[in-house]
Amino acid sequence: MKYFAYPLLCICICTIHKTQAQQEQVVASINKTPGYLPPEPKIVTAGEQKEQTEEPKEEEKPKFTYSGYFDTYYFANLNAPASRNNLGSSGIGRGFDRYVGQFQLGMFLNRMSYAYKNTEVVVEIGFGPNVEYGSYGSDFRYRWGTVIANSTYSALMIKQAYINYKASSKLTFTMGQFGTHIGYEMIDAPLNFHYSINNTFNAGIPFYHLGLKATYAFSDKVSLMGGVVNGTDNINDNNRGKSFIGQLTVSPAKGLTVYLNTIQGNEGNARANGQDTTSYFGVLDLVANYQISDRLQAAVWMMHGTVSGEFQGGAYFDQPKYWSGANLYLSYKFSDLFSLGTRLEYFDNTSGVRALLTNGKGTDVHTYTLTGNFYLADGRLNLKPEFRFDDFMKMTGPAGEDEPQQFMDSNGKFTKSTQSTLGMAVIYKF
Repeated sequence: MKYFAYPLLCICICTIHKTQAQQEQVVASINKTPGYLPPEPKIVTAGEQKEQTEEPKEEEKPKFTYSGYFDTYYFANLNAPASRNNLGSSGIGRGFDRYVGQFQLGMFLNRMSYAYKNTEVVVEIGFGPNVEYGSYGSDFRYRWGTVIANSTYSALMIKQAYINYKASSKLTFTMGQFGTHIGYEMIDAPLNFHYSINNTFNAGIPFYHLGLKATYAFSDKVSLMGGVVNGTDNINDNNRGKSFIGQLTVSPAKGLTVYLNTIQGNEGNARANGQDTTSYFGVLDLVANYQISDRLQAAVWMMHGTVSGEFQGGAYFDQPKYWSGANLYLSYKFSDLFSLGTRLEYFDNTSGVRALLTNGKGTDVHTYTLTGNFYLADGRLNLKPEFRFDDFMKMTGPAGEDEPQQFMDSNGKFTKSTQSTLGMAVIYKF
């Protein structure tokens, strides 16, 4: 019996020992820290990897800008006209610097733009005589002007107001009121080298348009603009038809830019029955600007205009009538503080179709202008001393009779065919 009990005791002891060992393993596994076992690999998508590698982009914010200028002037007229102005018998012998022997205001222009992504709105509000001269098509003195049509003077203060939509990196649409694309000179004093605007601009081309245009940049050297507008210098359209505008810009060589401009349309007033007349108004225009060197710049501006039928309620022409202008500009930069330039102009209105007339008759004029530009306060303050000489066609009457000329003398009579002015304009840009 005792021999049988011994093996049984050994079996029990071994069983108890094995059970304790298993319990120790279970306890040990319970007491192990979570980091002991390797974590399961995290699944990362391709999008998450891209987000981790890319830097966070800043949110695009709207951009508002404000700028402008103010100009004032004092000029003397060597004819000493009794009227103390430069306007002559035509009433438009000068564009903006009209009065002499007295201090005068030009324009206080406020330019505001608001841009967001591919859109932009631009508004230019002006105060002073020059903004009214530049917006004359909205004046109450004109049949189709905004003032008389809408009983509001606010349109006179709007120099430009338009929306830009950039459909792509090459194509831009513009709608609203914008300055004309025709010509070399502009209404804004800081944008012209000379302070006085020439006869070609003042009497030969439009100042502004209201309509829609599109500009496509084929490259940095070629672009094309085309559009439709109400007409010339009118907020309200004077007929049912629209005029076509176009501009081709080419930069064939370094420093050289050439512009080909046009406007074509019907500018005759609609009749009482609402029907348009069969009138035509067109301008072909060439501008070439060449930066010869860092200091020397040259430019050429030539234009040719045609009208047949009626122009905005004026005289009716059975046959086409023409006018033209040719200008040469040269300027030299002596230093960052001073530049000197000259303008040579010939304007032909012998057909009498434009408003620059001598005693109601067709005329032509040669104009010579010499202007200096002093730039102070980092270019914000611009002083423009200027001498200008206008030589109009001398009108001849019947034998023994004096024919009235373009300009007034000190006695209030129009005995002068030439006029010289000397003075200075002061412009501040901000």
